[in-house]
Amino acid sequence: MKIKVGFGYDVHRFATDRELWLGGVKIPHTAGLLGHSDADVLIHAICDALLGAASLRDIGYNFPDTDNAYKDIDSKILLKRTMDLLRSKGWALGNIDATIVAQEPKLSPYIETIRSTLASVMECEIDDVSIKATTTEHLGFTGRKEGISAYAVALIQK
Repeated sequence: MKIKVGFGYDVHRFATDRELWLGGVKIPHTAGLLGHSDADVLIHAICDALLGAASLRDIGYNFPDTDNAYKDIDSKILLKRTMDLLRSKGWALGNIDATIVAQEPKLSPYIETIRSTLASVMECEIDDVSIKATTTEHLGFTGRKEGISAYAVALIQK
């Protein structure tokens, strides 16, 4: 068996005229995230981790923000297409471990729903999806409540 690991990172700034989507789940908040798609920072980091593990470049290469087909797209679609691309190359998901970095909103009440949603989209067991949330103790752009970032690691296998 061959295994590979990929790392993903993404960041988006807050925008008051947008909905907040994290891990495919709409989160009640006073602002959403700014981006070409729905700006789901968690899914974008996961896509980058998966694509990187398979040496398939990154989310911007595969789903460019210069293509209007991706304007305001639901990032769950991007994740599904990423999984389809990996499977077409013979890869299977081992697991995902991801961290959302946000001073606000508090995400603990939504973590299990996010895990379940992502597992459904990726067609894997919920125990293969670990999602955590943390703050930066009011430091940096996330601490100043300017945006949200996310980190992800993916294990894939053949």
